[in-house]
Amino acid sequence: MALGFVRPARPTDAAEIARIQVSTWQTAYRRMFPAHVLAQLDAGVLEEVWSSAIVAPPSSRHRVLIAVEQAEDAEHVVGFVASGPADEQALAPEEPPLPVSVAAITDLLIEPRWGRRGHGSRLLAAAVDLWREDGFGAAVAWVYDTDAAMQKFLASAGWEPDGAGRALDVDDMLVPQMRVHVAL
Repeated sequence: MALGFVRPARPTDAAEIARIQVSTWQTAYRRMFPAHVLAQLDAGVLEEVWSSAIVAPPSSRHRVLIAVEQAEDAEHVVGFVASGPADEQALAPEEPPLPVSVAAITDLLIEPRWGRRGHGSRLLAAAVDLWREDGFGAAVAWVYDTDAAMQKFLASAGWEPDGAGRALDVDDMLVPQMRVHVAL
């Protein structure tokens, strides 16, 4: 029987986080983004970004957590969540800053082959516990309009659209997103 748990990411986890990000994007978002864009994802560059986020976060309220599945013979990093205070990346176009009491998820990914085992719920619950400790009263996240799985997952945890929207320009293609929020 496999067990799952969540822990803070360590510098040695950066490569695995980058691998999960590339693998998940290339699998889960293959119908959302052009193939050549997904093919250009560079795990080495992402590893550097994640290493920096883990070793030198912008504040003590910025965190990267990982989900681990522990089997009899090994532990497998299977997903991660990155969050911190809501900053300009959490805003809709031309929106004023959000209150300092709002947290934002910047990334929440579970590698598809490890899905539906409770890892996303454990990550989200751990993030919420830390947000409450840090004094946050609400949280936001951007979700792709066509990512029904993430929308359903977050809705099951009480998140709902707040009416904000934006579109990411990916290689001259606009990819719409909606923002969801939850009170803590």
